[in-house]
Parts: sequence; structure tokens; C-alpha cells
Amino acid sequence: MVSHKRKIASTALILLGTVGLGGCATKGYVNEQIATVNQRIEGLESRLQTTDGTAKSALSEGQAARAEARAAAGQAQNNGQRIDQLNSRVDGIEQRMTQRRPRN
Repeated sequence: MVSHKRKIASTALILLGTVGLGGCATKGYVNEQIATVNQRIEGLESRLQTTDGTAKSALSEGQAARAEARAAAGQAQNNGQRIDQLNSRVDGIEQRMTQRRPRN
């Protein structure tokens, strides 16, 4: 019977120790932890906004560059057509010059 009382007493002591040591977190502790997490979130939001701004700027610049490239390609095509026209005129002039007889 003494052994049985010892087991109950040991079990009760272990239970009291577990309950006493476990405890709940205080509001202050929870608020500290949340404040730390909130600071990290705010930092990440700031970095995200910066990255988003950079991405939008790059997209805008890329669109402007593509528009400039299209305009340059159009101008190059126009210039090529004008060169072809001038080549035709020069060829015609050369043919007429070679067909003329010298004036002597």
C-alpha cells in the first residue's frame, strides 16, 4: 500500500510540475513575437513595391524600345525603296550616256 501511495504521489508531483512549467504565453510575449513578424512583413512589402516598380519601368522601357525598333525598321524599309528608285534612275542615265555618240 505504501508503494501504491508513492506511485500516486509521484504521478501527482509530475502532473503539477508539468502544469506549472507549461503555462500559457503572456499577451506581452505574443505581442513581441507579432511585432517582429510584422516588421519582417513590412520590409518584404517594401522590397516587393520596389521590385514591382522596377519591373513596370523595365516593361515600359521595353515597350518604348520595341516601338522605336518598329519605327526604325519602317524607316529602313522606306530608305531601301528610295535607294532602289534612285538606282533605277542612275541605271537609266548610265544607259543613255553610253548610247550617245561623242561630239567631235
